[in-house]
Amino acid sequence: MVEFAGWEMPVQYTGVIEEHQAVRRQAGLFDVSHMGEIEVRGPGALDFCQGISANDVARMSVFQAQYNLLLNERGGVVDDVIFYRLPADVFFICVNASNIDKDCSWIAEHASAAVEVENVSTKYAQLALQGPAAAKIIQPLTSVDLGTMKPFHFAFADVGSVRCLAARTGYTGEDGLELYCNAADAVQLWSALLQAGAPAGLVPTGLGARDTLRLEKAYPLYGHELDNDTTPLEAGLEWVTKFSKPTFVGRDALLKQKREGVKRRLVGLELLGPGIARSGYELFNGGQSIGRVTSGTKSPSLGKSIALAYVVSAQAQLGNQIEVEIRGRRVQAKIVSLPFYRR
Repeated sequence: MVEFAGWEMPVQYTGVIEEHQAVRRQAGLFDVSHMGEIEVRGPGALDFCQGISANDVARMSVFQAQYNLLLNERGGVVDDVIFYRLPADVFFICVNASNIDKDCSWIAEHASAAVEVENVSTKYAQLALQGPAAAKIIQPLTSVDLGTMKPFHFAFADVGSVRCLAARTGYTGEDGLELYCNAADAVQLWSALLQAGAPAGLVPTGLGARDTLRLEKAYPLYGHELDNDTTPLEAGLEWVTKFSKPTFVGRDALLKQKREGVKRRLVGLELLGPGIARSGYELFNGGQSIGRVTSGTKSPSLGKSIALAYVVSAQAQLGNQIEVEIRGRRVQAKIVSLPFYRR
């Protein structure tokens, strides 16, 4: 157990590699109740959410979810979030645990009288059941037909007699659902899911495996790949940034950067020598410093040491060989395509 954003969080239950492989092969159950939730309500909710986010919220139908970015005026990422569009002019936003207060204040500062913004994080727990067997495990516990629920869609449903917002979303690269429920019902839901999933190989899974799973899929982690000084164009998230919208916070700064060209880019690295490239390790080419690692691990699925890193744009070509400084020695690595892991 470790402290994280004011929570006591499990790094592992039985072991990171064992839990990682369970999610890839069967299923794992994560308690991610540390994540934050913010509601935006009112007749102006749609227009407001369009203006504070990079993606096109207007394209969402009711009961649809969307990966999105909150940006500052410089185009830096305030947070990467998921929007859920509910009936009756309500947007439910899942935010990173370390950013709850910052995000809520930032959203409220931009709000008009046409919307109400509320931090509802203490009301909810969130459990994530992820893996190829996830739907098979949950289906007997709910009347909702999971076979017809598309990725990034959700429904309100009873799961094991607990009322949930059940979303076909996740942070592992596998099929699965994220279940938001009343905080008081979390233990009941956790127990029901573990009991139902035991015959299919479901195991409780901690933060360690969550990190190795997301890294294999090259999903960004706030504070590592994303922060207030990093733009989506640098992070490979231009696909989230809809310049077709006439206005949103940070749009002008991003258009300027797009015209001038980004000076650094997020790339994937595969180490060619021994060692693991940890966050903060410096990168070199021809004796010159060209960037730093943001996340790195020994991939349990691939058996290789992998990393995400920012490098100067001139060095960001696929196949380019560079060096990672690991504890005073330089190890060869090459830039590879993302994601590292593909099912």
